[in-house]
Amino acid sequence: MTSLPGDSDSTGPAPRSDAGGDRQIVCARCGARADGPRPTWTCSVENGTRHYFCDACSRSNLRAIEGRLDSAWW
Repeated sequence: MTSLPGDSDSTGPAPRSDAGGDRQIVCARCGARADGPRPTWTCSVENGTRHYFCDACSRSNLRAIEGRLDSAWW
């Protein structure tokens, strides 16, 4: 049986590919910057690219997000 890299219990958790250290996250809609960890921001993967949205943009476009529309349609 084969397993994917990082799936073994003995190796511990696989490193996250988006763990950029000091990388600052910017809202893809309004350009707001996150000063630190923002657990309430929304992350969307569209066409293989991660897009982050601040609280205000997420709230104002909640129905589109729940309908799984790409942000280009908001």
